[in-house]
Amino acid sequence: MMTELPLDQVRTLLAVVDEGTFDAAAAVLHVTPSAVSQRVKALEQRTGRVLLMRTKPVRPTESGEVVVRFARQLARLEDEARTELGMSGSDEPTRLSIAVNSDSLATWFLPALARVPEELRLCYELRREDQDHTAALLREGLVMAAVTSSPDAVTGCSVRSLGRMRYVPVAGPDFAARRLGGWPDTPLRDVIGGAPVVAFDRRDDLQDAFVRGLKRGRGGASSLRHLVPTSEGFVDAVAAGMGWGMAPEVQAAPLLSTGRLVNLAPDSKIYVPLYWQQWKLDFPALAAVYEAVAAAAAEALDDDAGRGR
Repeated sequence: MMTELPLDQVRTLLAVVDEGTFDAAAAVLHVTPSAVSQRVKALEQRTGRVLLMRTKPVRPTESGEVVVRFARQLARLEDEARTELGMSGSDEPTRLSIAVNSDSLATWFLPALARVPEELRLCYELRREDQDHTAALLREGLVMAAVTSSPDAVTGCSVRSLGRMRYVPVAGPDFAARRLGGWPDTPLRDVIGGAPVVAFDRRDDLQDAFVRGLKRGRGGASSLRHLVPTSEGFVDAVAAGMGWGMAPEVQAAPLLSTGRLVNLAPDSKIYVPLYWQQWKLDFPALAAVYEAVAAAAAEALDDDAGRGR
């Protein structure tokens, strides 16, 4: 097995992953689809590994993820070298791809990016994903950094704690009166199990975790649940009376103060730990973004370790 990774083959693999098909990659690279296929096959022969799953769109295998991550890091290093050398194209802005969970995106993360000095001329490509799954985008080489719930560093990445986001159980007042029986006189654990619930998506376990906590590990939230996959839409759905749900406290606070939401358990909160993972390569732009993100997180999040969503 040959140990070299020819750059044209590496860049071709990245183009195929980014564009989704061999034909689309060929158009971007200004070569024929046959040439793209030959380069990918040659790279697979050199590595002795299958690097792509030939699906639509194509997806990298676990070995392919390693090569894709290398290709992105290589492209970033090349861009920085061009800038330092004053070569043509050095006036192009630096693009950073970051995976971030919906609740952070709706609350504290965008103000964090606004703190990054404008003279760095950064363009962001944000990928919204559940915090339990953002690390997968790092492993696949699709992003350079991620807000994640995992303290375990992805290979080739560093990890730092950002803090904890607080979630509280909320519902619209009419919904609470209509669907939660005699609450608050009746214990919440006796009435919440059968009440309709709002969840972010099928992977959102936070509502079930809250009910299990009330019932000491028994059962979960109702199977009658509405899936609303945006942070703002989630809170709006709860306020509209579609069901109860666990909302970020900072996001729920204005609606709690006006009475559009009620806190079903003022003494109960669930804490979701958040971490920042990024490539270990020394990118000044990425370092500046981390500094801004860490500063904003210190203001918006709790600073203790806790359980995750």
